[in-house]
Amino acid sequence: MTDSGAVLRVATVEDVPTLLGFIRALAAYERLEDEVLATDADLSLSLFGTPARAEALLAEIDGTAVGFAVWFYNFSTFRGRPGLFLEDIFVQPAHRGAGIGRAIFRFLAERAIAQGCARMDWDVLNWNGTAIRFYRSLGARPLDGWTRQRLTGRALEALARS
Repeated sequence: MTDSGAVLRVATVEDVPTLLGFIRALAAYERLEDEVLATDADLSLSLFGTPARAEALLAEIDGTAVGFAVWFYNFSTFRGRPGLFLEDIFVQPAHRGAGIGRAIFRFLAERAIAQGCARMDWDVLNWNGTAIRFYRSLGARPLDGWTRQRLTGRALEALARS
């Protein structure tokens, strides 16, 4: 149990609809609703298939989910060790400021260390000053000089066929 009274637990396949609900809520907050294409089946396969491609947790208060996180492991060739990449974190607005986000980050930092990870990374939208201030309070710093690149959809398919 966290200081906020929230319980953090690793998600199970039964939690997939709840996770998808949080993903949609996060997308709405980030003004990216149109980008959510994930289905229950997609999440079930990716989080609980063989092999699992990512992991998830839920934060609950009195048995009701109030937040979530999804992460996966990457690899640093420079460090020669894995890293933990936090894909998404979201706490319902009514529960923000109670320490749940910090508890989720603590959980993930402990997990990263236990897995031998050299680092933890995540992205934040440039306009999200509240999140950026929170991440700074954790000791996180931006990666200057780096811009994430992405291939999706037709560009990804065209490259694969070339």
